[in-house]
Amino acid sequence: MKEINAKEITERLGALIKNALIDVEPATQKLISDAAKKESSYMCKWALEQISENNSVASATRSYACQDCGQAVIFAEVGQDLHIKGNLTQAINDGVALGYADARKSVADPLTRLNTKTNTPAVIHYDVTDGDKLTVTYLAKGAGSENMSKLFMLTPSKGENGIIDCVVQTVTDAGANPCPPIIIGVGIGGTMEKCAILSKKALTRETGKASGNPLCAELEKKIYERVNATGIGAQGFGGDITALAVAVESAPTHIGMLPVAVNIQCHSVRHFSTVFIAK
Repeated sequence: MKEINAKEITERLGALIKNALIDVEPATQKLISDAAKKESSYMCKWALEQISENNSVASATRSYACQDCGQAVIFAEVGQDLHIKGNLTQAINDGVALGYADARKSVADPLTRLNTKTNTPAVIHYDVTDGDKLTVTYLAKGAGSENMSKLFMLTPSKGENGIIDCVVQTVTDAGANPCPPIIIGVGIGGTMEKCAILSKKALTRETGKASGNPLCAELEKKIYERVNATGIGAQGFGGDITALAVAVESAPTHIGMLPVAVNIQCHSVRHFSTVFIAK
């Protein structure tokens, strides 16, 4: 059986997280720049240009793109033929702590509100796959956008229009709170917790990349159009671009259910995927 040393996982994740908190995803930066060129509202155009400049300055000066460096969300795909020398969960959390060593620590006990001072534990989702590789996907999730997310337990009769209405309602209720322009992750199907995880996983896709499922891709377009028709605009100033992109993920569900989760992501998109090859 092939093996990966836990120390290698920790060290690589630490370095990648540190850089991810500084360099906003290139695809998102391009969407922001393109939005600024298309925006008809003077104030929203100004806001989008300021966001672009902020991202450029952050990268050039190796400063954090946003002061809210978020809570670390991890999706780990573990090959069933792989052996980890050491504890994988501990290795991931040690990597998160290393990556956030100089960043703001934002993780606290929910009741005492005492800070853990390491930005750990991370929220980790595991999936067992074929082969002997380990794929780790990281997403920094800030409170401003996460707080605006919602879960809906619809009846099947609500259908596609009901799904779209849920997303529009979520965005409208959020207004300027999640620092638009936003990216919207939508999870459909499964059970209550499954669709929530799907909505989060959707946000790890390259921003603006359409779903490989034709039905989901078509739904992404419809949601994108409806959301941008709200006129909320960048930073809530009232304009053409409220959402930069929509990503939909789905899973089979019970015949009597239609769960829908809407996970909002701000424009400061900080994520990556990395693959560890066993030796």
